[in-house]
Amino acid sequence: MIQFKRLDHILVSIPEQATAAARQFYSEILGLREIPGNHPGGAIWFEIADIQLHLREETGGNWSLRHPAFEVDNLDEARQELARKGVEISYSSVIEGRDRFFIRDPFGNRIEFIQYE
Repeated sequence: MIQFKRLDHILVSIPEQATAAARQFYSEILGLREIPGNHPGGAIWFEIADIQLHLREETGGNWSLRHPAFEVDNLDEARQELARKGVEISYSSVIEGRDRFFIRDPFGNRIEFIQYE
């Protein structure tokens, strides 16, 4: 059984060439603290209480990268269980300090499972 711990982050898609406008809105208008760093895909990250909001430019299409990320306590077991049930596992860029993988639900929605080191 997957041992869910909490919602870790949500990735929200923004139009191409909109990163500067998104940074201004989320930091200056909403007052969120930006998490500095060179994040995957040129994303910008913000803190909201104990979760993160990730914003990333994306063109339209059926296989969006937007997703919720669920922190779990047993990532390897979760990966094995999902694979055993026939769920396709995919991977993305490496982020220091965490291990992760992705799945898609039957409707094409992307879901990330993550465990911090």
